[in-house]
Amino acid sequence: MAASTSNQVEERDIQGLKHFSKIRKLLKSLHEMGCDRDRANNRNVHMDEYCLGVLLYMFNPTITSLRGIQQASELRNVQKKLGIKRASLGALSESVSVFDPEPLKQIAVDLAAKVPGQSSDDFSQVKQTITAVDGSVVDTLGRIAELAWVPKKGGQYKYAYRLHTQFEVLRGVPNRIDVTPSNPKGKADERAVLAATLEPDRCYLKDRGYAKFTLWNDINALGSTYVGRIRDNSVYEVVQQNELTEEDSAEGVLSDQIVTMGASSKPGEAPDHKIRIIEVQATPHTSRGKYKGGSTGHSSDGKMRLVTNMLDVPAELISKLYRLRWMIEVCQACYTERSLLYLHAT
Repeated sequence: MAASTSNQVEERDIQGLKHFSKIRKLLKSLHEMGCDRDRANNRNVHMDEYCLGVLLYMFNPTITSLRGIQQASELRNVQKKLGIKRASLGALSESVSVFDPEPLKQIAVDLAAKVPGQSSDDFSQVKQTITAVDGSVVDTLGRIAELAWVPKKGGQYKYAYRLHTQFEVLRGVPNRIDVTPSNPKGKADERAVLAATLEPDRCYLKDRGYAKFTLWNDINALGSTYVGRIRDNSVYEVVQQNELTEEDSAEGVLSDQIVTMGASSKPGEAPDHKIRIIEVQATPHTSRGKYKGGSTGHSSDGKMRLVTNMLDVPAELISKLYRLRWMIEVCQACYTERSLLYLHAT
């Protein structure tokens, strides 16, 4: 049904309410969270109600702000389905500093554990859990300020978060999300975050931002594997040229090589295991730097160079594995933009 032409959220604008009965039961345990500060016993927004309001925002693109959530809380159909009362804008604004997100995070973890794995004959040779990793900067202060109707100074964002996501591709769920400041240094560096959270028996799919020899060594030492992209100008020496199959060529594989890397690295920082590089046909692209505030992407000479420590898996399967990594880009774009209300300003 078409949305209201006014800025006021109306009953006919709201969708997805039928899904909330089970969600209410899951969130019931959060009701008293943060109430220890409410000495006057007049809180009109509890944590479970706040979460339901944010989920309503995620389900309904017609709700575009914190004020929109407040307006929706006044609607009879919303109050009936969500079991909530009218929420004040002040109480909603305060919620990001009152409610601890950890109990909610645990509910998400428990739900994720119940999602059954998806079988895939294409990747049956990979016996480990295929896990895509990504570190994205999300401008949050400006977004939260926007939701709370606080003007931004000079149109600039002062702070941001970086979400480090690990996504179990064949199950279709994130298995962990770590939040750090956006400054990509020290412990907030995406490679450092991944190194600190590595687990055995996983196949990590990663982009070229994770290209670091010691990280590769750490993954290999745990008994896990990795598939990642390296830069076009990466330096390596070919030790062995593997013969391509018809399936490899059909997948666009141009070469399959065992190589050595890190000849100029400091002691202890070179790869300590065999490395395989697979070149896959790609679209040539020349980076034009920043365009309208965003990047036009890295330059490409028409070859995508994939690095892995999996020596016995067919080259065409390595190429398919890396293409799976892009699933996390789509999923992250979907859930980060509409999950910012859960983040606490620091």
